[in-house]
Amino acid sequence: MSLSIRNLISRVSSGDIRIPAFQRDFVWEPYQAAFLLDSIYKGFPIGTVVLWKTDARLNSEKNLGSFSLPEPAKNYPVNYVLDGQQRLTSLFSAFQNELKPVDDEWIDIYFDMLSEKNIQESSFTAFDSNEADLSRYFPVKTLFNPIEYQKSCSAIDQALLPNVHNMAAKFYEFLIPNTTFESDDRNAVAIVFERINRAGTELDIFELLSAWSWSEDFDLVEKFKELQLEIAEHNFDDLMGDKDLQLRICAAVITGETTPAKILSLQGEDIRNRFGEIQNGIIGAIDFLKVQLGISHFKLLPFPGILVPLSCFFATEKRME
Repeated sequence: MSLSIRNLISRVSSGDIRIPAFQRDFVWEPYQAAFLLDSIYKGFPIGTVVLWKTDARLNSEKNLGSFSLPEPAKNYPVNYVLDGQQRLTSLFSAFQNELKPVDDEWIDIYFDMLSEKNIQESSFTAFDSNEADLSRYFPVKTLFNPIEYQKSCSAIDQALLPNVHNMAAKFYEFLIPNTTFESDDRNAVAIVFERINRAGTELDIFELLSAWSWSEDFDLVEKFKELQLEIAEHNFDDLMGDKDLQLRICAAVITGETTPAKILSLQGEDIRNRFGEIQNGIIGAIDFLKVQLGISHFKLLPFPGILVPLSCFFATEKRME
């Protein structure tokens, strides 16, 4: 199945295509988005987009770049982006005209009408709206708005119209390769996301688990940030940089095991209900290491994994004094 740019704009604007909280932020610079458009213009492949179709809405989601997404229609499944977020966000941001940005991070992209055919040099560039010379640079954001497109075409040298119409046709006809994974099994989704990301940036299971466990009054990331302040007083704040160790402690306290399968099977309700135990277990383990063994700093631990069984041993519902 393929996705046209017009269909992408419609589905994002309607709230159908969304960004899950466990995805990383949109990080592409404007010049990277311009190069993406140039690749499409020149007929280069841009890769496949993977969507996760589900009836189960996540409590925690992210904006799509500079745009806050509307609520989707009720009783309909939504499609979360598992792979291709940077590309989809760039295309939507470049061409959409419906949503207003929530910040000023996005810069519009323009087509250089005087550019020569060159396989290396890009025919697209990003400008602040007041910097673009509209006699040379055509605003691509008008391509999918017939009225604005006609206005822009009327304002340029008519000898350049064939270049513009040829460019526009490339985007009207372009189809984004798309694979849709349909499942309400979050463990299966985690495995798919991990395998997609294995060849690129390492999967951040901590963010994934945070999305699973998030609620209006509980955010795993924020909870660990609060805990970091207390740990820092004990010279063990480097523990906060070891997300894998944090997850193993959570799994060990709750399930008694630390395998990846157990980590991914953790339920948000269990994490929320037992985070006090986890917190007390970590503080108790650190106090024991400092007082009984004289280990005054995280970096002095010969085996940081020792914090896992120690945290289990000291885990308690009672507030540590």
